[in-house]
Amino acid sequence: MARQKSPSVELLPDAPLNATLNASQNMLAEHLTQIMHKFGDGLPYERHRVVHETRFYMSQSAEAMLEAGKRLVLLKENEPHGEFIEIVEGQLSLSKRTAQVMMQASLKYLSPKLESKAQALALLGKTKLFELMTEADEELTALAEGGTVAGLTLDDIDRMTSRELRSALRDAREDADAQRRVLADKNGKIDTLATQLEKKSRIAPPPPDVQDEQLRKEITSIAFEAEAMVRGRLYEAFTVLNQHHAALVQTQPHAFMSGLLCQIDNATAYLREEFGLSADPRSDNAPQWLTEPVPDIERPAWMNTSDSESATVDCP
Repeated sequence: MARQKSPSVELLPDAPLNATLNASQNMLAEHLTQIMHKFGDGLPYERHRVVHETRFYMSQSAEAMLEAGKRLVLLKENEPHGEFIEIVEGQLSLSKRTAQVMMQASLKYLSPKLESKAQALALLGKTKLFELMTEADEELTALAEGGTVAGLTLDDIDRMTSRELRSALRDAREDADAQRRVLADKNGKIDTLATQLEKKSRIAPPPPDVQDEQLRKEITSIAFEAEAMVRGRLYEAFTVLNQHHAALVQTQPHAFMSGLLCQIDNATAYLREEFGLSADPRSDNAPQWLTEPVPDIERPAWMNTSDSESATVDCP
């Protein structure tokens, strides 16, 4: 029996892609091209090779850790989310959090601003690189070029443990936040005073003596803050520096501390010269109010040290 001829089937033309979907695919392809150009070292993407290279660099130094982070970026951008997590946890034996930190470190230290400094910073080790990731690129660039971060040089950080570095960075941030709060509070008080004076002046200008007393109170408060900084924080810093040099059996840093005090003396001398002030508040040319306490301003007891307790410095 002869076979019957199958009926022909008319093929439908290909349906055109949705314009939005087509644009999304083009953007994704362009994004992957940029990732491969930046992190792929000129090689096409191949999962097994990238997994093997990641595992290799993970066993090496901090600099190699950044290379491993580059390859994790490649895996993340090319693999579906679920498969990427399986590779990280199953094939590389990493936690998801560790992989994220490694990728962040790679993106941070291999950025255009820091890429040329990455090798110098990598000498600090992986853990310290992680601790420094929150610092600004400009500060890390300065650190690699011989500057400091939180008052610490590369050598200082190299000698510290990771825990000590974390504590030092935390203390520096807290000090910076405290200084910002003090400055903001002081500026707020000045703005409030200026606003109050402006409002009062619109209704009825205050008598000159009242306005003068208000201004003196505010200026006295600023002067007390400056004095407190010298007698408080600078005193504590000098004490720590002396103890540090004593522990190392080195010459006491008198020249260094004297130089800093000379800067402060020069600043006060500039104010005297700028406003024609006498160096002696008991001078006949000094007004009477200069030697009298300003009303309603409480001076802390610890600031009332005698002249015999103050060190004098001869400045050039």
